[in-house]
Amino acid sequence: MNMWIPTEHEKYGVVLASFRGTLQHGLPLEIGDTVQILEKCEGWYRGFILKNPNAKGIFPCNYIHLKNAQIKNKGQFETVVPTEDSVITEMTSTLRDWGAMWKQLFVKNEGDLFHRLWHVMNEILDLRRQVLVGHLTHDRMRDVKQHITARLDWGNEQLGLDLVPRREFSMVDPDEISVTELYRLMEHRHRKKETPTPVSTHHMFVHLKSLMSSNLGEELEVFFFIYDSRESKPLSERFFVKLNKNGLPKFPEKTERQCTLFVDLGSGDLRKDVYIVVHIIRIGRMGAGEKKNTCNVQYRRPFGCAVVSITDLLTADSKEDHLLKVYACNTESDWSQTHDNIIKKVNSRYNLSGSNTGLAVALQLLHGDIEQLRREYMVLFTRGVSITKKLGFSDVIMPGDMRNDLYITLEKGEFEKGGKSVARNVEVTAYALDVDGQILKGFVAAGSGEPGGDEYHTFVLYHNNSPRWAELIKLPIPVDMFRGSHVRFEFRHCSTKDKGEKKLFGFSFIPLMQEDGLTLPDGTHELIVHKCEENANLQDCARYLKLPFSKSNLPGNNQTVKGTKESLWITSFLCSTKLTQNGDMLDLLKWRAHPERISDSLSKLKEIDGSEIVKFLQDTLDTLFGILDESSQKYALKVFDSLVHIINLLQDSKFQHFKPVMDTYIEGHFAGALSYRDLIKVLKWYVDRIIEADRQEHIQQVLKATEYIFKYIIQSRRLFALATGGQSEEEFRCCMHELFMSIRFFLSQENKGSRPITQTQAVFLQQFPAVYGELLKLFTVREVAAFVRETLGSLPTASQADCPLEAVKLHCITKTVESQIYINPESRCILLPVVLRLLQAHLQEQRDLVMCAHILTCMLSLLKKDDAEPTASEEVDLIVESVLAVLLRTILEVANRPQPAGPTLRPQVQDVTGEFVSCLLALLRHMKDKHYQQLLQRFTSKDDLRDFLLHIFTVFRILIRPEMFPKDWAVMRLVTNNIIITTVLYLSDALRKNFLGDKFDFKVWDSYFCLSVIFINQPCLQLETFSASKRKKTLEKYGDMRVMMGCEIFSMWQNLGEHKLNFIPAMIGPFLEVTLVPQPDLRNVMIPIFHDMMDWEQRRSGNFKQVEAKLIDKLDSLLSEGKGDETYRELFNSIIPLFGPYPSLLKKIERETWRESGISLIATVTRLMERLLDYRDCMKLGEVDGKKIGCTVSLLNFYKTELNKEEMYIRYIHKLYDLHLKAQNYTEASYTLLLYDELLEWSERPLREFLSYPMQSEWQRKEGLHLTIIQNFDRGKCWENGIILCRELADQYESYYDYRNLSKMRMMEASYYDKIMDQQRLEPEFFRVGFYGKKFPFFLRNKEFVCRGHDYERLEAFQQRMLNEFPHAIAMQHANQPDQTIYQAEAQYLQIYAVTPIPDSQDVLQRDGVPDNIKSFYKVNHIWRFRYDRPFHKGTKDKENEFKSLWVERTTLTLVQSLPGISRWFEVERRELVEVSPLENAIEVIENKNLQLRTLITQCQTRQMQNINPLTMCLNGVIDAAVNGGLARYQEAFFVKDYIMNHPEDGDKIGRLRELMFEQAHILEFGLTVHEKFVPQDMRPLHKKLVDQFHLMKSSLGIQEFPAYVRASPIHFTNGSPRAGRNSAPNIMSPEGGARVVSRRSPLSYPAVNRYSSSSLSSQASNEVSNITGQSESSDEVFNMQPSPSTSSLSSNHSASPNVTSSAPSSARGSPQLSDKQKHSRENCLSPRERPCSAIYPNPLDPTQRPVPHPAGDASLPRSDPNISTPDKVVKPAPSSWSLDMPLSDFNGKGPPVPPRPAHTGSPAKTTRSQSPVMTSRSPQKISAPPFTPSPTECQTTGLVSNSPVLSGSYSSGISSLSRCSVSEASGTENTPTDHALPNSASSGSDELIRRENKTPPPYSSIHERNNPRRQVPLPPSLSIPPSIDAPPIPPKPHQIRRQNTEPRRPDQFPRPRPIPRKVSQL
Repeated sequence: MNMWIPTEHEKYGVVLASFRGTLQHGLPLEIGDTVQILEKCEGWYRGFILKNPNAKGIFPCNYIHLKNAQIKNKGQFETVVPTEDSVITEMTSTLRDWGAMWKQLFVKNEGDLFHRLWHVMNEILDLRRQVLVGHLTHDRMRDVKQHITARLDWGNEQLGLDLVPRREFSMVDPDEISVTELYRLMEHRHRKKETPTPVSTHHMFVHLKSLMSSNLGEELEVFFFIYDSRESKPLSERFFVKLNKNGLPKFPEKTERQCTLFVDLGSGDLRKDVYIVVHIIRIGRMGAGEKKNTCNVQYRRPFGCAVVSITDLLTADSKEDHLLKVYACNTESDWSQTHDNIIKKVNSRYNLSGSNTGLAVALQLLHGDIEQLRREYMVLFTRGVSITKKLGFSDVIMPGDMRNDLYITLEKGEFEKGGKSVARNVEVTAYALDVDGQILKGFVAAGSGEPGGDEYHTFVLYHNNSPRWAELIKLPIPVDMFRGSHVRFEFRHCSTKDKGEKKLFGFSFIPLMQEDGLTLPDGTHELIVHKCEENANLQDCARYLKLPFSKSNLPGNNQTVKGTKESLWITSFLCSTKLTQNGDMLDLLKWRAHPERISDSLSKLKEIDGSEIVKFLQDTLDTLFGILDESSQKYALKVFDSLVHIINLLQDSKFQHFKPVMDTYIEGHFAGALSYRDLIKVLKWYVDRIIEADRQEHIQQVLKATEYIFKYIIQSRRLFALATGGQSEEEFRCCMHELFMSIRFFLSQENKGSRPITQTQAVFLQQFPAVYGELLKLFTVREVAAFVRETLGSLPTASQADCPLEAVKLHCITKTVESQIYINPESRCILLPVVLRLLQAHLQEQRDLVMCAHILTCMLSLLKKDDAEPTASEEVDLIVESVLAVLLRTILEVANRPQPAGPTLRPQVQDVTGEFVSCLLALLRHMKDKHYQQLLQRFTSKDDLRDFLLHIFTVFRILIRPEMFPKDWAVMRLVTNNIIITTVLYLSDALRKNFLGDKFDFKVWDSYFCLSVIFINQPCLQLETFSASKRKKTLEKYGDMRVMMGCEIFSMWQNLGEHKLNFIPAMIGPFLEVTLVPQPDLRNVMIPIFHDMMDWEQRRSGNFKQVEAKLIDKLDSLLSEGKGDETYRELFNSIIPLFGPYPSLLKKIERETWRESGISLIATVTRLMERLLDYRDCMKLGEVDGKKIGCTVSLLNFYKTELNKEEMYIRYIHKLYDLHLKAQNYTEASYTLLLYDELLEWSERPLREFLSYPMQSEWQRKEGLHLTIIQNFDRGKCWENGIILCRELADQYESYYDYRNLSKMRMMEASYYDKIMDQQRLEPEFFRVGFYGKKFPFFLRNKEFVCRGHDYERLEAFQQRMLNEFPHAIAMQHANQPDQTIYQAEAQYLQIYAVTPIPDSQDVLQRDGVPDNIKSFYKVNHIWRFRYDRPFHKGTKDKENEFKSLWVERTTLTLVQSLPGISRWFEVERRELVEVSPLENAIEVIENKNLQLRTLITQCQTRQMQNINPLTMCLNGVIDAAVNGGLARYQEAFFVKDYIMNHPEDGDKIGRLRELMFEQAHILEFGLTVHEKFVPQDMRPLHKKLVDQFHLMKSSLGIQEFPAYVRASPIHFTNGSPRAGRNSAPNIMSPEGGARVVSRRSPLSYPAVNRYSSSSLSSQASNEVSNITGQSESSDEVFNMQPSPSTSSLSSNHSASPNVTSSAPSSARGSPQLSDKQKHSRENCLSPRERPCSAIYPNPLDPTQRPVPHPAGDASLPRSDPNISTPDKVVKPAPSSWSLDMPLSDFNGKGPPVPPRPAHTGSPAKTTRSQSPVMTSRSPQKISAPPFTPSPTECQTTGLVSNSPVLSGSYSSGISSLSRCSVSEASGTENTPTDHALPNSASSGSDELIRRENKTPPPYSSIHERNNPRRQVPLPPSLSIPPSIDAPPIPPKPHQIRRQNTEPRRPDQFPRPRPIPRKVSQL
């Protein structure tokens, strides 16, 4: 069996193909993974993937491509580093990191960056391939690497990754270089990224595409040039392009003939008065419109001109082509000035050459030197582009530039007619001829772009004897051919006759070089026109060269030629690096020919232009040293001055590039071996004269040239020594020493009198460091160091701060430190003391800090990290002793200095701070134990040591500020932190030894702890936020520095002993912040400190309230900042030992005597953390959702109830308020802000500034809150609540007599009443939501809530919204309660279904005639309880009649707070479950349908319906269902003998069911009567059908005649106004019988409704899952139906009115058979649409119809038939609405729809739920009524009147919605109309009685009475005399019969109202 063998060389490889690893121990591999190989066996490797080193396995060898690698720490813990190019390594790792982030960009929908990064990644991969192939040249490799690193940096910057420090494209290891050098690299890369260096050289790229014109047909010549309109001269030569007859380039294949680069434009040329000018010349006939003739001669003729400004190109898109307009001049003679006229907009002189003529040109401005362009625009140069040069040299002249161009501009000519009647057509032809008279071939160029020609023809101006051409030609004649060459111009007349011949009539010429060797001078020359004939022989140039050529140099006696009118004006300009036009320069260079002129020539040298000198630099220098060698005594001083002049000339920026030329000359051409003696002598003479000289300027010029003078001295001495074998060495050394003595003496002088020696000293010091390198060529390092030390040491020490010498001193020190002499360790030890002395002086005075920082950087960058040399250690010690303290002080000063307002100074301050910091870090990094010991020993007193420690700790805190380094400098931050923690470990010993016990110093220890905490909490050390690769690298290099510092904190804390009390509770917050860092080891170290704190605090004060308060306050702020996690909460609460000897905090506390309070604290803190963590997680989400709001509510309540932290409570109130506003939950926002409002009183107590509130009184703040809340109630359409606050605020204004605001408040209140009546409000749906599973946040976990839905939101939409908020949740598909497996599951389960609200405001809802706008509010507001019904079958299901076994499971949910409130959802506090039997279910269904029918009939009678369709559908549904077997099904189920025998206990219920059936039949009969009256004509057949089916239904039920109790029932449908019949109130006791009437306990007692749908009996029978309504056994809770897929009822699926209200039968006037008089009076009443219908607008009844009150004794004896006995007529009343018209005795404490203002007893918060007053009969006995204080938000009543459901529905869904009928738990008999009436006085007397006894007058009554003092109060309709009725009466409502004989419940049996936890519910 083969063994696994460890590999020796096969250590590293890349996966070539993916490997699934399905075999045993197989390691799955993905293509591209890198693997480290450990062992090998028979074609298999064993190893691991580098990105996951924990998973090891085997894989095939042939899947791996091996790569060379370097092995570190060989053995078990070896690491492998590939030995490839570092750029390749970086590229590979970076691309891997980018890959993951790139995919995330797609997920985040950042498409632009996604695509750009994709392109860059592909580009990098392509470049990587090129590098790996290895076929690139060295230069190309460099370019590719530069390109790669630029792309890598771009990508890192875009993705927010770290800046990579590089040197020569390779990443640097921060441990391998000095910190100062690392900082410099980072700074360089950062600055390079931020501020690109400005470019001084620019180039213009021009590409001519075509000329578009309609009248072409001739070839064209196009000339481009750059023109300066300010100087009116061209700046460049011309670019020349030939176009064919179509306007396209003539040579399209040669791109260099179409494209050019105008090079060497300076920054000054990019201004608005510089233009690109285009001249277009046509080649053809003289006239553009001439007909073709036999003449074949072609002329150059003007065509057009175009102009574009260069500044337009600076902003234009470079990729766009420009279409230049082409203009033609109006007068041909002005052609040469056309471009000027266009620029100056002289419109009269030019016009467009054609409406569609344009020149298509690509123009682009490029920046940088030409070599840079060649690299960046390689395609441009390889494809071909011509170079168009600038006229003259560029701003910077380079030594290698070779140029010899003569430019000649043919300006103008002046010619005679020549005997012709008209002017000539003159053409000039130019030739260049050599010394022999031969034409120079190809040396006449019209411009770049086209090759040079032998001749040049100007364009021809028609009949013009004074033509102006201004045409520029270039003559690039070689230097050696210049002498003897000349240019000849021939003039010809171009005939326009048939022959078209050109006749020669004259010529001019000009020589290019004068006889003395000077080139033709620049400028304008007027040339003589020599006449000649056509056949003149000009080939023999010798014949005419003897003639004069220019009128300027004619002899004075030659007047004949001077007087001639004919002339040619040309302008010449020479641009040559070899030829000169200066005579003085020639005299100097030819000094041997004229020795007598030497002195004069040397003097004139200073006047010669610098460009002439640098052109002949080497020749000039040879001349100077030649003169010095031959005549040193005579000319030494002048030669020296000339040499100084030339040296200083090279300091000019224009000529600075010639310094290398001089250096080359010194090294290679200089031959003055004897010159050193004269140079030293003259230099010393000048230095010695400095002190006495009155004028220092010339001496300063001499000293400026010190560097090159020394170069000449040293080189001369070397040449001499080489030639003589080292003779005169001592003499030379002696001379040098004397020279330096003179220098030191002059440097030591201080300013005396008016002689500015300081300036001269500064000049020398600036040049002195450049001499060091030269001295080293002849002297040893130590000798030169001694020179420098003595020279610098001679400087005066005391000087003024503003002295310029101080800055120069530092500059000199800087250059010294950067020089070779300082880099050498031998000389450094000599120079270091003097450098440190000067540096320390400047740092102490805080002067020139930038320079000081630079010097320190240079010094410390020379120290090697692991330098074991003793000298290195001494250097560190010397630097520490000299500058460490002052460096700390400087950093503190600079960092804390207030920054100036200007943004320009900030970078400089940042630079200097960063440099000082890097210096400090570098110094600390080099310090070892010995250095720290020496440092601490130097402190002679504890105070000094204390100050030092405070300084260094403060500086460290500054260093770890986030703004200290740019965000992406992670490398620098890690190095900084590593140095800080190392230093702190050294200094902590000093802290322990010197500042504990009696010497304890709180300030030092506090500073130490603060530093440690800030250190641990730095973002740059939170490894959890790093990518995996970055975390791995950081841990490998530095470890987790947070844990190291945490252990140090713990160790130091343990040493404190009793001094710990000084840090309690101050350090609780900081230490808590440390424990929130998600690092388990760090937490385990730090958490025991809290036990220690609690223990010490318990010892000191007997409790740890301080610890608790601080802990809670800090937790909130820290967790809201994003710190802490779920693990931390578990750690705090866990009892598992987590850290060796340190168990968890709870475990430790359990051992203490104070364990109970300790455990309580931990439990509180843990619960707070749960909520805070949930809150933070929710707040991370984007949009406001229920989760955020619910979480905030949970936290808010926790602060209020458990912690009693008022300030935090108020803060979270406002956070919740902001969330509601953002989500547009205005009602909830109002309730939320009301929490804060309730904490305030109406007092003048001053309040401090808090949150966004200014400093103000409590009254003002409460007023502002009220107004804000009212505004939000208005926006949320919750006007009833707003009215209460308006009243309260109005009371305050009234008490202060602020009538202006009182008026506004009353108007606002009135407007809210209007809005209630006029505006539509939607009724929201309610949904029960269960959150199950451990993955939900704490405040939701395994809890159920009821949520108030948004407007128009139905169940499906709500479910989708919840699933969007919890995307990982699973929706449960059933409504059953989940089991424990769901509760404990590691998942999220959502259970959602709709529930029906059970309103508490029954008093409003039960009143007849209350408008639906009002009732709709109370149906869905202030709801505590909700209901859900689930139908099911018990026992065997009867297929024929399923109602026999159909039960209903009814669930009632009670909330902790009512909805709406401070949230849209509240938790369920209690759930109750009851079962409703099939019989009870049937009773409820029929009751609901009867109630619906009553309501629709009433609405139809009172004309509240727009049309009769709802009633028609309802009647049809019930009657049709009956025909199909509706009620018969119930008969079959419950009226059969078997059922009655088996269920004897249901006898009463069966009777009740029978009563309801008869009642329904009676209602249907009356409904058909009403229907007949209102049914439209087209629906009459349907009505007839309904009547026929109704008779069938009656017969099927066996009804021949209604029973007495049904017949005795009055007709409860009002006649006329909806106000009629609203004023009856339930009587609790009957005066005759004295029997107490109470509600029944049976579920049958309460008619319930199905809120959504009702179906026919037949459909109900077929639907097993239908939702049946029912009533619970609890008498104080009445439930609404829960919607379900199908809801059973006796009716079919026709819908009822959405606002169906319960109308109690209170009058018999609703009969259709009325007398005419009564009909007329009813029709005279206003319809609801014609007049308001509310308590504010009473219904003025006709006096004849005013109700008459009952006699007192007959109040409870309603009679519809005088023949029926009184007991038979006793039925129950229905509650009715309150009205202004009712007598107060009938009011009985019932409030209006919007309740009145409560009695003014202070804050409304003090109001409790009102007890409904018990109404008694009107007996002579006086019974006082309790005060009435209802409110819109408190509608739940207690006492003897209970809650009851209401009816509601929806037409739109097609499903009717039944609600509960108006039922009272304890209602008396009904006040029915009687035949007897009381006089009005009885009512008035009763009214007055109650008013006197009631302390709180009912609202509006008194106001109404004051306005109408004599108005009679009408009788309630229920007490009025009913008219005779023929229609059968409708039976009473169900509860009016069944409660007659029941006993009322005692008051103490009624449930007590739930205490209201907050004041808002009282509003």
